[in-house]
Amino acid sequence: MSFLLARSRCGIQFLATLLTNIHLPNFFKGKIYQGSGKTVCVPGLNCYSCPGAAGSCPIGALQAVIGSSKFRFSYYITGFLILLGVLLGRFICGFLCPFGWFQDLLHKIPGKKFSTKKLRPLRYLKYAVLLILVLILPAVITNSAGMGNPFFCKYLCPQGVLEGAIPLALADSGIRSALGNLFAWKSVVLITVIVLSILFYRPFCKWICPLGAFYSLFNRVSLFQMQVDESKCISCGKCRKACKMDVDVTQSPNHPECIRCGACIHACPTQAVCYHYGFNTNKTKQEYEIKGDVKK
Repeated sequence: MSFLLARSRCGIQFLATLLTNIHLPNFFKGKIYQGSGKTVCVPGLNCYSCPGAAGSCPIGALQAVIGSSKFRFSYYITGFLILLGVLLGRFICGFLCPFGWFQDLLHKIPGKKFSTKKLRPLRYLKYAVLLILVLILPAVITNSAGMGNPFFCKYLCPQGVLEGAIPLALADSGIRSALGNLFAWKSVVLITVIVLSILFYRPFCKWICPLGAFYSLFNRVSLFQMQVDESKCISCGKCRKACKMDVDVTQSPNHPECIRCGACIHACPTQAVCYHYGFNTNKTKQEYEIKGDVKK
């Protein structure tokens, strides 16, 4: 079952992206869907301004509430994110996020690829982005009407340009004529992410994405987890070499950076690695060693 799920990942990513952007005719009309579905957040990073978007981006919605002149703590949005974090953790990043899939496709473009292992300290940037751009600045820096800017969406998120500005500009001459310096800046950000995604595996997810940062906080306690059967593991290291998120699943199966992509499941020659849903009572190799349960 685990191998089948991992093998079906690309198809699931395509289906998730389609369902998240189900209003396809709007791409040709140059209009944004504004129905009741927009009151509901989708799991992954998907711009509200995308013509086909079926729901709201949770990061955009969170900033909109925080930056509102009548700001109150958003129990709905925060609760929604916590619920998804507990149920799935970063499985959402690996299987359900449209921008994650976009990076996966870019990385498949033939050419020289580079490891991010030496760049591991950069992974902490996304937590700073979540704290500063998403939570603090929209609440602190406001205009005369008491409204805060959605700093992440406005200045840093490449998904807004990819899914929103570009499709709308292509379909509407009025929007094209209104594009200015902000669009130029966001286009540079998007191009940079595209180039880096070809060279490195998921650089935006690893270093920048605040949604991934939030979900990562729940990876160790989420119901959807990775599990290693110690009786089958032969310590060959193939799972560690296969992981493009720089995680050693045998030492830390539910590391905050793990997106549950299943590469380790494919690589394991003894089927020791699998998905597990529910409370995980299986001890990791490191825990066995600490308790002195591993045979010397």
